[in-house]
Amino acid sequence: MRKRFHFEGRYALLKTFIAWFLLSSLVLRFIFMIWQHDEFSWNVFDVLRTFFTGLFYDIGTASFIAVLPVLYLALLPDRLVGSLFDKVVTVFFTGLTGFILVLTFFAEITFWDEFHKRFDFIAVDYLIYTHEVVGNIKESYPLPILIGGVLLITLALLFLFYRLGAFEATFSSKLNLKQRLGGLAIVVAIVLIFSSLITNEKAEWSANRYNSEISKSGIYSFFAAFRNNQMKYKEFYASVDDKQAFALVRGKLAEGNSQYTSSDFSIHRKITDSLNLPQNKNVVFILVESLSGSFLQEFGNDKHITPFLDSIAQQSVFFENLYATGTRTVRGMEAVTLSIPPTPGQSIVKRPDNHNLFTVSNVFKARNYDCSFFYGGDGYFDNMNSFFGGNGFAIYDRGRGSVLSDDIKTTRNKINDNEVTFENAWGICDEDIFNKMLSVADEKYKSGKPFLNFVMTTSNHRPYTYPSGKIDIPSGKSREGAVKYTDYALRQLFRKAASKPWYSNTVFVIIADHCASSAGKDEIDIANYHIPAFIINSGAANTQKIKTQCSQIDIFPTLFGLFHWNYESDFYGKNVLDPGFEERFFSGTYRKLALVKKNKAMILSDQKVQRFYTWDKNTNSLSPLPMDKGFLNETISFYQSADYLFTNHKLK
Repeated sequence: MRKRFHFEGRYALLKTFIAWFLLSSLVLRFIFMIWQHDEFSWNVFDVLRTFFTGLFYDIGTASFIAVLPVLYLALLPDRLVGSLFDKVVTVFFTGLTGFILVLTFFAEITFWDEFHKRFDFIAVDYLIYTHEVVGNIKESYPLPILIGGVLLITLALLFLFYRLGAFEATFSSKLNLKQRLGGLAIVVAIVLIFSSLITNEKAEWSANRYNSEISKSGIYSFFAAFRNNQMKYKEFYASVDDKQAFALVRGKLAEGNSQYTSSDFSIHRKITDSLNLPQNKNVVFILVESLSGSFLQEFGNDKHITPFLDSIAQQSVFFENLYATGTRTVRGMEAVTLSIPPTPGQSIVKRPDNHNLFTVSNVFKARNYDCSFFYGGDGYFDNMNSFFGGNGFAIYDRGRGSVLSDDIKTTRNKINDNEVTFENAWGICDEDIFNKMLSVADEKYKSGKPFLNFVMTTSNHRPYTYPSGKIDIPSGKSREGAVKYTDYALRQLFRKAASKPWYSNTVFVIIADHCASSAGKDEIDIANYHIPAFIINSGAANTQKIKTQCSQIDIFPTLFGLFHWNYESDFYGKNVLDPGFEERFFSGTYRKLALVKKNKAMILSDQKVQRFYTWDKNTNSLSPLPMDKGFLNETISFYQSADYLFTNHKLK
């Protein structure tokens, strides 16, 4: 005999389903608390607020889930209640919704494992680029077992509902008009309240980021990110008068060797060098996937996974105190090509109307360089081909076409199968993309034109697979193996390049796009933005270790300084080697924007909130400080002016 559940009537199954969803969300929240037990705040009031805030957002999520079922129950005629049609529709959609939610719970666990946060705009992006993401999942996890397990859990869930009598109560009861409209009104009212009045940011009540993240509902966070992927600066952040902002920024960017070419709302200027050398050295620029500074022995790592990079740190211009602007590859690309602080919302690389901007390619093309972008996967991912192709770079990738779009005046060169020895979901291995770059460099050298070859690597990315037999860590086992393979591939690149006739006249730049992980208990975990950077083969006289605190956006202006070039600039970055350089860096998430100057950090948040901290580098902790109005205005001015320049088409 089936055990009767306390929910009765036509709404019994829906109530039972919602109760299961709320209980499962509670269990998932507890799992995340245990996962981050060493950094989660276990103060009794913080724990209670985490649970009650989470329950509040789970109820909001449940109301969205319940809209269609309540509408169905309200509209189905009494004569069809309990009919074959009713039973088939109800069981099918209950099972389908349960399957999707169980799969989502598992997806939240894997997302937390990678990013230590609830779903955000990264999850939205991953939903768009299904080819790479599904391939990554297939190669990283036992997908048949995972899907089979989700299916079994769903079937067990349906059986549980059956044993509790929820199906029987639903199919044997009818609703009067008051009950139909009442149930619909309650659910619609909750949906309207959450969609119009409750933002996901209201869950961020704690200074401990983990308490705030665990307070959220993953599904609700996903749709909030989907809706707010682009953010207008002045609508969300504290602002000042535009003229005041540009006056402050122009003062900060002014140098003895620069001259502004226009007034007010512009930072365009001419940079002059007393030497103004005519020599045009080739540049190979390598943006390495997820290369945290903490991976290098130079920064205390004892696993010896970057022997080559540690060796060239002694033979290059090595940046010891440089920080990434963001947590995504497109942020790194934005930083190095546009030399601009991170704008809120999506990276400029992914935004509409991002062609014909003033990028580093303009500086190189003014000296008659050929500029090329190399990516081992399909450059459609993250809009990379459109951005680079629309800003003066020829494209080399694994994509399937030769034409980009009508407004992009460049070609797309496919990397052929016979040029590939190993490939995973994200693209060909680092050795293969380096070999492709070398062959193109040979062609450019024969043509007599200097070249800028911009290479984006992929091997240091989950599922961490690479060719077997190259290093002593088996493929697909760990991040450490992927890092060590990337280091190995870089060594092979330099070994091969050294035999080329163009090598002696070529400078190599190696820098990370972002760290492997950026999450921490503070709203911005500053140490997890620390990345290595190297300028190699620029001359023995330039071998040095730079201890100056600086930003990803400074790498190309510093290179141009080493070249002693005159050039025009729309860049926020500056030459780190200039005696007047002021130590600082910019970093952020898609909603948090930070300016750090030595051990002081100002963080701007949406909802026009700002906080000022002192940063203890040894413990990587932030401690609140009284607000510094001057520091605040400087932070606002940099970010507000950067957003103004792009949104008002002043970077064209």
